Amino acid sequence: MNRIPMLAAGHATVDFYQGAVPALVPFLVAERGYGYVAVSGVVLAATLLSSIVQPLFGVLTDRWRMPWLIPMSMVVAGAGVALGGVTDSYALVWLAMAVSGMGVAAYHPESARLARIASRGSHVRMSWFSMGGTLGFATAPVLVTPLLSVWGLAASPLLALPAVLGAVVTLPAVLALAGGGPAAKAAGPPPGRDDWPSFARLTLVIVFRSVVYVGLSTFVALYMGGGAAGAVALFVLFAGGAAGTVLGGRLATRWGRVRTMRLAYAAAVLAVAGVVLAPGATAYVFVAASSMALYVPFSLHVTLGQDFLPTRVGTASGVTLGLAVSVGGLTSPLVGAVAEATTLRAALACLVVFPVLAWLLARTLKEPAAVEAA
Repeated sequence: MNRIPMLAAGHATVDFYQGAVPALVPFLVAERGYGYVAVSGVVLAATLLSSIVQPLFGVLTDRWRMPWLIPMSMVVAGAGVALGGVTDSYALVWLAMAVSGMGVAAYHPESARLARIASRGSHVRMSWFSMGGTLGFATAPVLVTPLLSVWGLAASPLLALPAVLGAVVTLPAVLALAGGGPAAKAAGPPPGRDDWPSFARLTLVIVFRSVVYVGLSTFVALYMGGGAAGAVALFVLFAGGAAGTVLGGRLATRWGRVRTMRLAYAAAVLAVAGVVLAPGATAYVFVAASSMALYVPFSLHVTLGQDFLPTRVGTASGVTLGLAVSVGGLTSPLVGAVAEATTLRAALACLVVFPVLAWLLARTLKEPAAVEAA
């Protein structure tokens, strides 16, 4: 039985809480009177701490198999967000969001290991697992904003329900894959030594990709005019990412992961430039193209990292899904500073450099010796 849909549902659940924290910000400002620095601290507690801790969980899962982390991490992520909305103390809000981020961090390395087993080497199946996270993050504002708009932060405990549901849905797959049955034995790590130089270059590729995507997701709504036009731009950005993730798995099956990654970043150079240069509504087309190009290699990064470090699959998953992906968030203030000093268009134009760097580094990578599978 294909366990990937259940694992993808779990991935959507836990990444829902990554998207839920920023969605809480307007309500923390309106109901609690938090300033920009305060709410930035709340978001930082959830995202940066999660990114830093995620590789540590990867190291732990390389040493010990901990499938119980998957349902538990969902519940922890949901409980943190739920409690953060109902406490009056800023310190407790900060702590609750940090706990939620820890739950997100605990989930990814072990789930990526089980997804690798369940996918049996299929890039298409792995792309569906990755797309679950993309959809979860994208749907968070759609669900959180209407709920809290009607009932306010007092309704935050209701946000724990997706965590419980996700844990229940995912548990059968976790038990089956962790139980040592045929599916669990079919797709162990490929034989060979860890290739740290290639993994380091891949990590830099992911960092460059993160800078571009986080920069676009932070400022594209403002660039397109804000309001409804900005909301449409964000929807297009998120939808393009979901489509690109699935497309990446299919292209990798035909062309190989490294070649697909190179082509995607070459396309991203033109697409991001188009966002800046295209007039009027035409820019929406390039927003979608940018998102698709940047997400085509998303799931491929994970499996490439695992194959570059075949004896440290958890560590590879923690870095490729966590630390390297979130580093781009640290550069957003720099993009904002350039925008204030010049124009937002000039700031977004600077982002074109990063897919160029990703493409150049990707050209130095070779396909690992692991056997390709459809």
